[in-house]
Amino acid sequence: MSARSQDKIATAVMWLAGMVILAILATFLGYMLYKGVPVLSWNFITGMSSDIHAGGGVGPQLFNSFYILGLSMLFSIPVAIGAGIYLAEYAGNDRLTDMIRLSTESLATVPSIVLGLFGMIIFVNMLGMGFSIIGGSLTLLLLNLPVLVRVTEESIRTVPAHYREASLALGATKWQTIWRVVLPNALPGIITGITLTAGRALGETAILIFTAGTTVSRTVPDFDVMAAGETLAVHMWYVMAVGLVPDRVAVADGTGALLLITILIFNLMFTLPSKYIQRKMAGGGH
Repeated sequence: MSARSQDKIATAVMWLAGMVILAILATFLGYMLYKGVPVLSWNFITGMSSDIHAGGGVGPQLFNSFYILGLSMLFSIPVAIGAGIYLAEYAGNDRLTDMIRLSTESLATVPSIVLGLFGMIIFVNMLGMGFSIIGGSLTLLLLNLPVLVRVTEESIRTVPAHYREASLALGATKWQTIWRVVLPNALPGIITGITLTAGRALGETAILIFTAGTTVSRTVPDFDVMAAGETLAVHMWYVMAVGLVPDRVAVADGTGALLLITILIFNLMFTLPSKYIQRKMAGGGH
């Protein structure tokens, strides 16, 4: 067989693999949206949930999903970016750096249910926070950090070395070079990492069941960080696992569709600006 024939076969196999992945994703999303979109209404999206009566909504859960996500990212991003900068720009090849990388990789492999149990022991019981929004947010920090640290480090390392050399040659300090040259060029990759992490956090259940609880405040919006914080994903699990509402299947379908739509919109809100920044950095915006 000639090299050209092998190349055509390999290309066809790669295209087939890509199409299979797209087909699986389209089937999954299509089925979820087909079952859930007819349930969605303004009253369902903004209304209060019910434990025993049909026709309840998911307004508090929708608010809690974004509130917990916002707090967890507020805690995670500064720590992750700082650690990524240290590993990429300052750290040498020593035992401390190896320990930091090993700790990051080990934390990334811990199952989310174990993180949830850890958060329940530390935040719910030992620190006396109870099932609360702040407890869930702090535990989600442990889920977010590994991905954010690795993505930040790799994004910074992809910035060409001559960018740094040119900045330093003009008299800038190392920190000025990092702040004004390296980070802006690494920003698209960092935004992508934040988007992926946020999407995963929005759909997290095991951690939040053990830390934020399965109940919600009767006031919407409730910014009290000590209030219980059931999210959309947790509500969907709770309704199907132990819920008593007669229309629980419809509620779960609607919640799943709303969660998918929310994650897709959230990803687009961050991905499109990231692509624009990337093209602008590459000179494609002129």
